[in-house]
Amino acid sequence: MYDVSVIGGGVIGGLTARKLARYKLKICVIEKENDVAMGASKANSAIVHAGFDAAPLTLKAKLNVKGSEMMERIASELGVKYRRNGSLVVAFDDKDRDTVTELYERGIKNGVRELRIIERGEVLSLEPNISDDVVCALYAPTGAIVCPYELTVAAIGNAMDNGAKLYTNFEVSDINKTGEGYEIISSNGDVIKSAYVVNAAGINADSIAAMAGCDDINIRPRRGEYILLDKADGGVVSHTIFQTPSDMGKGILVTPTVDGNLLLGPTAEDTDDKTDKRTTPNGLSKVLDRARKTTDRIDPKHTITSFCGLRAVGNTGDFIIKSNGTGFINAAGIESPGLSAAPAIAEYIVELLKNDGLELEEKSDFNPVREPTHAFREASAEAKNKIIAEKSEYGRIICRCEGISEGEIRAAIRQNPPARDLDAVKRRTRAQMGRCQGGFCMPYITGIIAEELGIPYEEVTKSGKGSEINIGKTKEI
Repeated sequence: MYDVSVIGGGVIGGLTARKLARYKLKICVIEKENDVAMGASKANSAIVHAGFDAAPLTLKAKLNVKGSEMMERIASELGVKYRRNGSLVVAFDDKDRDTVTELYERGIKNGVRELRIIERGEVLSLEPNISDDVVCALYAPTGAIVCPYELTVAAIGNAMDNGAKLYTNFEVSDINKTGEGYEIISSNGDVIKSAYVVNAAGINADSIAAMAGCDDINIRPRRGEYILLDKADGGVVSHTIFQTPSDMGKGILVTPTVDGNLLLGPTAEDTDDKTDKRTTPNGLSKVLDRARKTTDRIDPKHTITSFCGLRAVGNTGDFIIKSNGTGFINAAGIESPGLSAAPAIAEYIVELLKNDGLELEEKSDFNPVREPTHAFREASAEAKNKIIAEKSEYGRIICRCEGISEGEIRAAIRQNPPARDLDAVKRRTRAQMGRCQGGFCMPYITGIIAEELGIPYEEVTKSGKGSEINIGKTKEI
């Protein structure tokens, strides 16, 4: 019997679980996939928005600004890469200038600090590679970038380090109200009992809500395709650069990542298919064409990978975060700026639980700090040599593109939440994220996972059941 069960192992569920782990509670996180950060939290723009886009007085506006202000401290505690690089919304004509002015006024109402409109000369001084057609821009120095899946993994790991339990491969098929709270039933027939439940299931949040009797939430997926360029292109721009937004979103952006790559996208296409994560020639062509409007320094030959994410667009135009009055909290429709708002959303959810009667007594031994997964690769040569002298596996480089050692891969498999497949190792260490995309290191990583988990080589998967990559040996030695 848990005090609180959080359904959904994304950034909202992860930060909520971490917030709850501060208190004397028995909590768990329930995730239907083989690992956490498997939905929108692994496939988004990785932007910490300043907060000028959302309409004033909405939850999006309030929680975006607050969450953005909280993010740097939380990233520091969790050992997650974060950079306050600032953002620009560029205007190409008088119509765009009017939009930029509206965004500025909206941002001031929302409480965004240091916001201002700058003319072409200053834009050019900030971004020398900007298009010749840019006439002005909205400049938000408080905008930032973060690694969303690293943040999610670290938040859930920190919650687990402080006593939380993680259930993966637990696909919720039904929820029953009981005298003690709720029974959460999996498709395999497993049951978790919980006094309170938080529904943070992303694009499936409406289905989960309906199981608990909340029929007024509707989620429609919105596809967004992205292109990731090599680190050689990471310096094309230093700020996150948006074009003026539309009703479908913030448009195609060009931004550096915290790991030094260049990210382009996303497109915006509504769909009824909650599993459609394919990339398309038309979508990727649209990303390139529109990104080149921002800067002509983009070389598609430097593309490392492309991917597609699904945003959970709700039916209200705002975040849907509310209690049903009996200890079931819905956190649905968390589209952009959901990542930026996530720390504040977690606080908001915990406050709703408190209002529903959950007793919150703080632990004396809660530890908010988590060692960075990238600590070894960013250490000095002297520090690395000291670590290698104690643990020789850190001296064996497995992923040459990113310089990731065997020691880091083994640590990722042993640390909370444990990496159990190839993609999980990738999200924690960056092994397989370089130019070869795992072409050289994947067989070695597979062997390490098999050894650490005590399973046959053939049972190691890319991302859980159904993604097996080996069927047997070609020869016996």
